[in-house]
Amino acid sequence: MGKAQISPYQTFKAGSKTYFTSSLFFPPDVKADVFTLYAFVRTADNFVDQVPQDSEGFASFRGRYRKAAAGEATGDPAADAFIELKNRKKFDPAWVEAFLDAMEADLSRRNYDTLEETLGYVYGSAEVIGLFMARLLDLPDESLGAARLLGRAMQYINFIRDIEEDITFGRRYLPLAGSGLPELSRDQAEAHPEAFGRFIEHHLALYEGWQREAEKGFAFIPRRYRVPIKTASDMYNWTARKIRNDPLVVFSRKVKPEKPRIVFQAFANAIAG
Repeated sequence: MGKAQISPYQTFKAGSKTYFTSSLFFPPDVKADVFTLYAFVRTADNFVDQVPQDSEGFASFRGRYRKAAAGEATGDPAADAFIELKNRKKFDPAWVEAFLDAMEADLSRRNYDTLEETLGYVYGSAEVIGLFMARLLDLPDESLGAARLLGRAMQYINFIRDIEEDITFGRRYLPLAGSGLPELSRDQAEAHPEAFGRFIEHHLALYEGWQREAEKGFAFIPRRYRVPIKTASDMYNWTARKIRNDPLVVFSRKVKPEKPRIVFQAFANAIAG
């Protein structure tokens, strides 16, 4: 495998400030499982989101996952620990394949020109993460629709927030149809700020619709698990507000809440119940 392995805790912490900090408020046993899940998905994502992309590394990782799924110890802590979690929590294997297919698509697919195409990708890249979390928390089947939508909504904010970063990979996840913009770039956005503002507003409205529906699913989540999930959700709403106030900010910095804001929100949610 070539590289020294790091723990799920380290992998998760290095990859996501909002998710990681929010997840610290889960009970210890659940927190360990969440770290295992996110170490797996982050490891796969890192192969396709580094410069240059590591297609061979991703293929090797996918191969190790399949060996682990067949009962072989691979020595890869991300794959081996995830398989134990997958089997214990009865994750649908099709969800894992959909996730890995979406990550593999990032090695070659560059532009998504319709919402249908984008949501096809989002199912594997994010909606199944919501499904994994629902199973991990032993939520009822009635929660699965909301879990998918929460994953979709959060991924969509990532697409909006990460426009500039995705341009460096030659990617565009947000469809341009009807925007009047010939391409998604800083130059075009600055030359046509009103059209770009409408473009961002349109996609924020899609996010907010899915987010509202997803939040109805919070009723299925036991209180001891609700705080970290609601906190992460609140932080994505905060990100959406920041971008709405200044759409061009996506070209100057990655809009993310700082750790004190996340912790403060978590304590506020804990007090609110």
